[in-house]
Amino acid sequence: MDLWKQDRVRSAIEGRNPTVMATMDAGFAVMGDVQWLLGYSLLITDQPGVDRLSDLSRSARLSYLQSLDALAEAVEESCRELDPAFTRVNIEILGNADPFLHAHIWPRYEWEPEELRRLPVWFYPKANWQSEAFQLGPQHDSIRGAITKRLGAVAHD
Repeated sequence: MDLWKQDRVRSAIEGRNPTVMATMDAGFAVMGDVQWLLGYSLLITDQPGVDRLSDLSRSARLSYLQSLDALAEAVEESCRELDPAFTRVNIEILGNADPFLHAHIWPRYEWEPEELRRLPVWFYPKANWQSEAFQLGPQHDSIRGAITKRLGAVAHD
């Protein structure tokens, strides 16, 4: 395992997390480790030790949710532009596996298998998380660049 994955928040703060696309007002916009749904992104906290949304003060919570909204908009616009089969984004704050506040932004597409298209992404095969074919890499630079560019534009709205 890459050392930065052991503490994704601290590695983002220190500039060692290669998935970071942008620093937001209340966190880091990062690309997901897997890309079977092209454009999968997350907003991770910028505060070590914060495990859940309710750990934040009300004003910090609102700032986090505003950053999440901006990232979701950037993902939506980028995915719509790059793939006409894009339909929507799903936004989830689960926190069941990783011990830091993070929110998932999952693009959804018409080309997804019919039996999975309307279900949460967690119904996809577990093998998708480990498959080399879906691991984040240079082949995802165009979607990463599009999202990053839009984040810059959204931040100035």
